Amino acid sequence: MVIQSATNNPWLISEVDILIRLFLALLLGGLIGLEREQSNHAAGLRTNILVCLGACLLMLLSIYGFSDFVEEPNVRVDPARLAAAVITGVGFLGAGTILFTGKSITGLTTAASLWVVAAIGLAVGAGFYFASVSVTVMALLTLWLFNKLEKRFITSKKEHIIKIHAVDLSLVMINLNGIIDKRHIVIRKMFVEDVELNEKVGSGHSEEQALTRLVLYITMPNRKDETMIKLLNELKKLEGIRWVSSE
Repeated sequence: MVIQSATNNPWLISEVDILIRLFLALLLGGLIGLEREQSNHAAGLRTNILVCLGACLLMLLSIYGFSDFVEEPNVRVDPARLAAAVITGVGFLGAGTILFTGKSITGLTTAASLWVVAAIGLAVGAGFYFASVSVTVMALLTLWLFNKLEKRFITSKKEHIIKIHAVDLSLVMINLNGIIDKRHIVIRKMFVEDVELNEKVGSGHSEEQALTRLVLYITMPNRKDETMIKLLNELKKLEGIRWVSSE
């Protein structure tokens, strides 16, 4: 449903209608931004509000800002020209929220939410109030409800990396197999490499000790009593292990 201005001219809009659309863009962008802020993401409340407001203003400008040139015979007014530029600009903004950590890519959901917020702002600026509110509700359900479902049913399938520095690899492997079987942990990949560690032996002197680094790519069962901290604590107690960490 498109809400047109009170005037019969589709190229004109009243100041009251402009304020209504801008405030609605602020509200809808703020709702999504509030959810992002509570989840401690890079693009939070103010970022989403500004993106939605800016997109709404550019849509208003694109439709109504050049109404004086509509009657000019050599001028062709295209209300969609600035909207297309907004989508491209938000793409660069969203790219700044995406991080590659070496193991995984984070920030894709935040980038997608910025893109949706920009689309909501454009829709509000064009007068598509029903569509804008509907998409906002759907976006909030996706960000909040589906996040709960994802943590409940999909988190267990995510891969974790465990790095172990061992003095006696054969002894560690025997003890490690018992822990893996007991906790129903699945090993996806495993790498072994030799490393050297400098140790202080007194009077400022140090000596090199040969260690073996064991890198495990694992998935853990989705149980409340099965946490990475508990697993690391148990691994640290194994004989032959000098150092252990996880990603």
